[in-house]
Amino acid sequence: MGAGRWRRAGSALLRVAAVWAVSTLTMLALAGALPDFQLQSDDGDTITKTAFTAAWGAGAFGLLSALVWPVVVRALLVVPALVLGALVFFLNGSLLLVALWLIPDGRGTANPETAVAVAAVMSAVASAASTALAVRDDDAYRRRLSRLADRRRKRVPGDAGDGRSGPPGTVFIQLDGVGHDVLTKAAAAGLMPTVADWLADPEGHRLTPWRTDWSSQTGASQLALLHGSNHDVPAFRWYEKETGTVMVSSRPASALELQRRAVARTHDAGLLSLDGASRGNLFSGGADQLALVLSMAGRFGKGRRSRAGYFAYFSDPANAVRTALSFVAEVGREMGQSTRSRLRKEHPRIKRGGLYPFIRAFATVVERDVVVAAVIGDMFAGRTAVYADLVAYDEVAHHSGPYSRDADKVLARLDRSLALITKITGHTPRAYRIVLLSDHGQSVGETFAGRYGLTLKDLVRAGCGLPVPRRAQRTLSASEARDAVRIALHRPVQETEAAPAAVAASDPVVLASGNLGLISFPGIGGRASREELDRRHPALLRTLANHPGIGFLLVRSEEHGSVVLGAGGAEVPVADLRDDEGPLAGFGPGAADAVRRTDTFPHVADVMVNSMYDPATGQVHAFEEQIGSHGGLGGPQSRPFLMWPRGMTDPLDALAAEASASGAAERPEPGPVPHPGAAGKPAPVPAPHIGPVGAEAVHRVLRRWLREPSGPQVPLRPEGPPGVTYADRPVPGAREAEGRPAADAVRPEADGPTVLGPRG
Repeated sequence: MGAGRWRRAGSALLRVAAVWAVSTLTMLALAGALPDFQLQSDDGDTITKTAFTAAWGAGAFGLLSALVWPVVVRALLVVPALVLGALVFFLNGSLLLVALWLIPDGRGTANPETAVAVAAVMSAVASAASTALAVRDDDAYRRRLSRLADRRRKRVPGDAGDGRSGPPGTVFIQLDGVGHDVLTKAAAAGLMPTVADWLADPEGHRLTPWRTDWSSQTGASQLALLHGSNHDVPAFRWYEKETGTVMVSSRPASALELQRRAVARTHDAGLLSLDGASRGNLFSGGADQLALVLSMAGRFGKGRRSRAGYFAYFSDPANAVRTALSFVAEVGREMGQSTRSRLRKEHPRIKRGGLYPFIRAFATVVERDVVVAAVIGDMFAGRTAVYADLVAYDEVAHHSGPYSRDADKVLARLDRSLALITKITGHTPRAYRIVLLSDHGQSVGETFAGRYGLTLKDLVRAGCGLPVPRRAQRTLSASEARDAVRIALHRPVQETEAAPAAVAASDPVVLASGNLGLISFPGIGGRASREELDRRHPALLRTLANHPGIGFLLVRSEEHGSVVLGAGGAEVPVADLRDDEGPLAGFGPGAADAVRRTDTFPHVADVMVNSMYDPATGQVHAFEEQIGSHGGLGGPQSRPFLMWPRGMTDPLDALAAEASASGAAERPEPGPVPHPGAAGKPAPVPAPHIGPVGAEAVHRVLRRWLREPSGPQVPLRPEGPPGVTYADRPVPGAREAEGRPAADAVRPEADGPTVLGPRG
């Protein structure tokens, strides 16, 4: 054994001894402070004897935690994830009781309640001490991480032995709901220093906005980002007449069906089909490695292993302790913030009681910690491509507003997660490029019901001459986090929403997707025409088009084809639509193309309704209970961002190359977008250049980036007949493989995740 190996072995033994000593002192302190926790015999012991007892108990507890704990947690993957998070405390306490039982002469005793508390404190202290010692020795830290990942890591092509000579991997991190303007202002204001540093560094990142489709929401955007197509996804939820059901993007069965349809259309498994990992997403992207992927939660059998991502996190009891405490703190934070909002009579404002504080805590703490831990594990496993969605900002901005102090604090915590991932790149077996992006932004405004005293459904029923409730009924908010919580608890999620019982009487089905409304008439076969609706409900279209809270309608005409209707009798055929003219005045560039594209979808609603939009204030009126909303046209909701390392091809250059190769033309962007900056401060980046149009275009950019370094990393486009788009590799259907175990460990950061040993 060489001198270097002896030094490393000696250093490791010293760290073990130091952690053991800290654990022993912690146990002694707790025994002195807690009356129900005893390390002495009834007759009393000497200090030396008591210290020996504490050392024995601390050592036994440490060994049990290292050897038994991961096996127990893996066996408990069958229980709901959030239940597992609570069960961790009791399991940890049980291990402590076993450790005390192993102390000679029966000197260690504690009642069960005290054992839970003692075990939680000792796990947290031991984890902090171990990580702090490793942080002081980067070489030791890297060796430890590499050793944890080595058993599960694939050999990187071209690796010469140092693990970093092959082509770089790519990590795509989606900040759900963070618009381009929000990101730039947060960076300029110092809320996101990591992002600001990336943009200020000449060798760092570049930033551009991109434009969503009419349906500016995660279901449509992420389906296209990961699978190359969002054709026939008109909204977050929509009614399909042939089956009599409502598709909901955040429901597992619907998400799986949307993924299947996209794969069938593109003939490709997805962006992550080659050695990829999908974390916290609605869709798999064709990845083999899955954690918290909603579409996979709709499956049964071996493939239903997306919950394995929870094992990776909870296999270290210290993680469960810290996350549980952060969860409770976040619930308290939300209650305090909502109370302050009521006392200050802030406007606009919605109710934030009930289960919402717990849903917010899940999105901003549990989901964030588990997803970030999974991403770091993927990086240590050397995977080629990782795509992760962090939903924290989107959930808070829906209820507090996209420009609120509550949302700003969430952005600051997300930035710390980005900093953590950035630090990890220096210890991974291959170099990684970090691409930051969002799926949509959010627009602010009072809800439609709050402003006008009735919901869109009430207005539609009134226009149809049907009874309207005296009190406006609340329209439930679309929430990915809400459905994710139900899945984590193994609570039944209503996979499809049947039309109301009154459908038999040809009552309309009215659905909301942010400030986009969809009206369908099940009693009318196929897509209802304007003429048919006027015969059945003469006042309906006129009532909707002239309402001050509605911007425009899309409906099919037997005489003129599809038309867009606006106030004052405005009527423009879809083929003649122009941006910022007629009913689309003020909705910005690209609105006409977005409406025309949606009009071609087989499942477009009989009447598509977009709320009003005030360009002067940026206000829209959501048809759901959201003061920060997205789903339709109007304002920042349609302007997400794309941020990439400077060494990668500019998105427009990438699209031009793709268009040249395929002989197609990209949709032109009308012009540059002004950079907002922060008042009194210089902008941290130059004015952004023009960005891609549509989520499908962004998918092509992401796919090209994966092919750039040192040869193809995703299959190249095959030769085939024209008209087959985005088809890089024919596959019979979506790849549905269970996740394989990974490994990870990270350094603790303030309000960020600490990680574990072996993960699965």
